[in-house]
Amino acid sequence: MTYDVIILGAGAAGLFCAAQAGQRGKRVLVLERALKPGKKILISGGGRCNFTNINAGPANYLSSNPHFAKSALSRYTPRDFLDLVEAHGIAWHEKTLGQLFCDDSAKQIVAMLLDECAKATDAGGSVELQCDQDITEVAHEDGAFLVTANGRTNGAHALVIATGGPSIPKMGATSYAYDLARKFGLKVVEPRPALVPLTLGGDDVLFRDLSGVSANVDARFGKTVFNEAALFTHKGLSGPSILQISSYWKHGHPLNIDFLPGATPEWLLAAKKSNPKMTLKSVLKEALSERLASTLAARLGINQELGNVPDKALRAAEAKLARWEFRPNGTEGFAKAEVTAGGIDTAELSSKTMEARKVPGLFVIGEAVDVTGWLGGYNFQWAWASGWAAAQAI
Repeated sequence: MTYDVIILGAGAAGLFCAAQAGQRGKRVLVLERALKPGKKILISGGGRCNFTNINAGPANYLSSNPHFAKSALSRYTPRDFLDLVEAHGIAWHEKTLGQLFCDDSAKQIVAMLLDECAKATDAGGSVELQCDQDITEVAHEDGAFLVTANGRTNGAHALVIATGGPSIPKMGATSYAYDLARKFGLKVVEPRPALVPLTLGGDDVLFRDLSGVSANVDARFGKTVFNEAALFTHKGLSGPSILQISSYWKHGHPLNIDFLPGATPEWLLAAKKSNPKMTLKSVLKEALSERLASTLAARLGINQELGNVPDKALRAAEAKLARWEFRPNGTEGFAKAEVTAGGIDTAELSSKTMEARKVPGLFVIGEAVDVTGWLGGYNFQWAWASGWAAAQAI
């Protein structure tokens, strides 16, 4: 069979690209390894799919080229996708920080994407979805791409790589996109786990005793800061602020936690003056859980009443609490990473069309590209925007 385009992967980016290309009158074949499409969509957002972030913009993405995402994100916006969600009658709500979720179920987003694919016939196009496909060969001959899966070879003038990255391997994720890219001579930026819990060793191991305790903090690495909850785990640190900063953190370097963001200068001296009989633990308990307050006070070595503690020591404690240094010894890896940082080098692709510069007709979209969004719907928005951009050029 011959198609206008073959799309490898029926995740968010692949399905959306298929729907958009099909509605432009193209004959589309989508090949998916899993038994059903949209597996990652179904588990996202606790089963309710954080399908976009209304604030999504280029500043919310990591890439070797921070300008690469600008074109696609500006041409297909969160409002555009929200309009589609509303047109399908899907009820939604904003949780925090611009994060948009289905009121009911992530299944609605998958159903919407499949419905959009079915609309291709109205435009003279078609979208054929084949799941449980084992791709054994991809070739490029005489301007056509030949894909062999389950013993059957199909051809197309365009090929879209939408197979994602290796995060969450239990969902069937692999590094196939990178292997295929290298076959076509495209460079790959070293992939690494992103939006992932961090593990602690050395002296920091003592904090593992706080497993289950959380606090709203500022997590900082270099000039990057996220103000959200941090969670202590039996392995180290997690929670939204840690997942966010993990995408920026570099192995072997420390990160800093401000346990009392927004605290006024010399707040401990003020507490000493107003109530000298209070202890550091009792002051910290006003803002933090008892277990965390007790641990921090003990680590600082300040157990006596504040009236008996020199001002210099209190200022030092304030400074320590504002920039508490942790030295993670690693991450929990791709198994627990929500996404993959790195990927197919943006220098190899057109930012307008997502087409490979060296290989006309070859497109790369979604997580397979070296563009990684923040936690909170940003990676879905990149999937929609990059898929849309490629579909306009096919």
